[in-house]
Amino acid sequence: MPTLTTDRLAIRPFTLDDLAACHEVLGAVGEPITVDERHDWLRWTVANDVQLEALRQPPYGDRAIARRSDGALIGACGLVPCLGPFAQLDGGEPAGWTPEVGLYYELGPEHRGQGHATEAVGELIQWAGDALRLQRIVATTTYDNARSIALMERIGMVIKRNPLDEPAWFQVVGRWDYRDAIDT
Repeated sequence: MPTLTTDRLAIRPFTLDDLAACHEVLGAVGEPITVDERHDWLRWTVANDVQLEALRQPPYGDRAIARRSDGALIGACGLVPCLGPFAQLDGGEPAGWTPEVGLYYELGPEHRGQGHATEAVGELIQWAGDALRLQRIVATTTYDNARSIALMERIGMVIKRNPLDEPAWFQVVGRWDYRDAIDT
């Protein structure tokens, strides 16, 4: 996947030189992770990019979000395989799990609320629709994550709420359709 740029950002592959910044920015998110664990993840992420490209496979995985002005790493975004009971969003009945292409995004806490995530993922999904011809991309979040839901709406996702309690991580799903994006 090429490096994508906006006026303020570069969405680029991670490099091993990103370890310190990556650990600092993403370390404030989720479960605690050691520097050694982050290093293992980063090595895998860098190798994953190389191998997927060599195999001519879709560029699944994380990308660094960096400011163009100074190159500072401020977050991550990417495309990932996503399995979930998507049919139950429309019917309210437990459904078998089906594959979709999922959108991932995360910014360090001090970089939120400045439009960076909207800018980065907007560029990423537009590229995915144009270059990869993806017809649909999904993103998931929790009922209480108003910022993430608002971001999904800003980039043109249709928001669905899971009418069932399970799975717990499948509370709110945003769906982006390429045809809808090019029609607007």
